Amino acid sequence: MTTPLTLLAVVTAQSDQHSAQVTHWTDRIGWVVGLALFVGLVYWLMRQGWQWRRTLQGGLPELPQAPQDAGTPLLEAEGRYHGSTTAGQWLDRIVAHGLGVRSKARLTLTEQGLDVDRTGAPGFFVPVAALRGARLDRAIAGKVLPEGGLLVVTWEHGGTLVDTGFRFDHAADHSAWVRRINDLSGDRAADADPLTEGALPAPRVQEHATAPHDQKGAQ
Repeated sequence: MTTPLTLLAVVTAQSDQHSAQVTHWTDRIGWVVGLALFVGLVYWLMRQGWQWRRTLQGGLPELPQAPQDAGTPLLEAEGRYHGSTTAGQWLDRIVAHGLGVRSKARLTLTEQGLDVDRTGAPGFFVPVAALRGARLDRAIAGKVLPEGGLLVVTWEHGGTLVDTGFRFDHAADHSAWVRRINDLSGDRAADADPLTEGALPAPRVQEHATAPHDQKGAQ
């Protein structure tokens, strides 16, 4: 037989359970909102840093584009563009003119220069006179890959030496590109050593069959 006291106890228990569920969901919603605010703050700070860096690099000229007739391809490859930095400093990312955007890329090397056709980001052309050599490396713009996993092309743009990193779909092709780019660079090749401030301590992998480097080009 149900008594008033028993009925009161049941109602009280149900009320306590309902309150506990409401409190549980309130706590969960609070955590979600807090996490969303934190992620939003981090994103905003990153965006502000990106904009600040772009402002500092505002003096960098527009990227050159490939001529109508760039000549017969010497080498062609597809892969990924991993970023550009000030030569020899793998963390000093260049973001002006879309150079900070990682993307898929198709590279074509001719006697006139290097054409970089990117998916979802501006392409550019490095005239042969601007090429300063190439090397195998493992890190650029904060991206670290296995030893020798990057083809890094050094070139001059607007008075600034730039390192640009690529990883081909077939990484074994990197070595042929190092040799050919260094041949085209000739005595303009810069021995830009990535082991400077902020760089990784491990030595880079260098092609032995490359053209001699002009030490003055690194200054």
